[in-house]
Amino acid sequence: MAVKLTETLSNSRQGVIVAVRGTVVEARFDQGTPAIYSVLHAGPQGNISVEVLSHLGNDLVRGIALTPAQGLSRGSPIVDTGVPLQAPIGKKILSRMFNVFGQTIDGFDPPEEVEWRPVHGSPPPLSRRTGKTEPFETGIKIVDVLIPLERGGKSGLFGGAGVGKTVLLTEMINNMVKRHEGVSIFCGIGERCREGEELYRDMKSAGVLPNTVMVFGQMNEQPGCRFRVGNVALTMAEYFRDDEHRDVLLLIDNIFRFIQAGSEVSGLMGYLPSRLGYQPTLATELSQLEERISGTDTGSITSIQAVYVPADDFTDPAAVHTFSHLSSTIVLSRKRASEGFFPAIDPLQSNSRLLSSEIVGERHYNLARKIRETLSHYEEIKDIIAMLGMEQLSEEDRKIVFRARRLERFFTQPFHTTGHFTGVQGRTVSLSDALDGCERILNDEFKDVSESNLYMIGAISEAGTKNP
Repeated sequence: MAVKLTETLSNSRQGVIVAVRGTVVEARFDQGTPAIYSVLHAGPQGNISVEVLSHLGNDLVRGIALTPAQGLSRGSPIVDTGVPLQAPIGKKILSRMFNVFGQTIDGFDPPEEVEWRPVHGSPPPLSRRTGKTEPFETGIKIVDVLIPLERGGKSGLFGGAGVGKTVLLTEMINNMVKRHEGVSIFCGIGERCREGEELYRDMKSAGVLPNTVMVFGQMNEQPGCRFRVGNVALTMAEYFRDDEHRDVLLLIDNIFRFIQAGSEVSGLMGYLPSRLGYQPTLATELSQLEERISGTDTGSITSIQAVYVPADDFTDPAAVHTFSHLSSTIVLSRKRASEGFFPAIDPLQSNSRLLSSEIVGERHYNLARKIRETLSHYEEIKDIIAMLGMEQLSEEDRKIVFRARRLERFFTQPFHTTGHFTGVQGRTVSLSDALDGCERILNDEFKDVSESNLYMIGAISEAGTKNP
């Protein structure tokens, strides 16, 4: 069976397929209409799964196939299972890789002693949500200093193709599993099979797999499958938060492909598109997913989400609607990537609502503000430098340029997950070390040290040991 069923088939309703249009299936049930989100089974072995999405009246339902619909035809029987799509939950799912149906795709036997829970859930009530706001340390200098993430919050990685979203996500998995005793759940929406296999191998070699669950709706799968895989990962995360009382790190790559899959489903179902061809229900569908991610009185789900930005256009509706749900936004810049600054985070476009003196403390807040002022002023006078040269700048402006250039290089960092490509051992830097380094650079303690000494190091103490 393509979907896990509690033994309900003996009580299931029989229907007849009346139309098949691509992956859209319409069926008639004379003994009662299946509920919205119910899974229907069709095909010779019952191996084609269809999720009901609308009622058409006269006992007719319309649904979207979650598996390839080849072989279906008008007049074929179809069975209502009476249950929605379900996900496996339990301690035994750790270190395993699943698809949208809860089947293992890592080549090993299915886990035993698991329960099954519907993937469609409600957000926790406001009375259960925690009102405490605290930073979530990642070990990545530029993130912890300028864009602190929120424990139990949602953070977005915005960037076009090839600027390092997935690399940054995998580094955060590596750092956080080692630094925080929690569970990581990686949700790949529209992932290429190559990326999934590489990620599994990297996490296994890094030793973080025992505390990780991976769920994939791959790029070659049906849009309905890619549209629901986020709900499967969330159901697993909610189990660890609510039943096991553990902190969960939920990494989603890529939210844009969730929106894209919803747009495909909407078009197949015959709904009129909205602005720029997106589905009219974009905001609602995204909210149903995002609002389930939160911290409660029993644990927290901290989410980091990669968001592909079409054509680097941040006014695209997919990016705009995602922005509204996030407590911090990390913007990756193609320009910085081309200049060799990795991670290629734009410190001036990125922001976090946690960067206030009440949350991070006076010292951290004042340092971050001074760093932004320095980098912003450097950005403003870059054109003058390009046209007239450094000689035309005032003495104070020259000092700002020297500080800014050293800060930019200090914010680069070698990653553990890219060490086998670069040959440079990865660094994890504590927030106190990162703040100390920035403070010393702003105080001109490194004005006589070559800029290259600050490039791709960990703590500032490494600057004196690196050859220029």
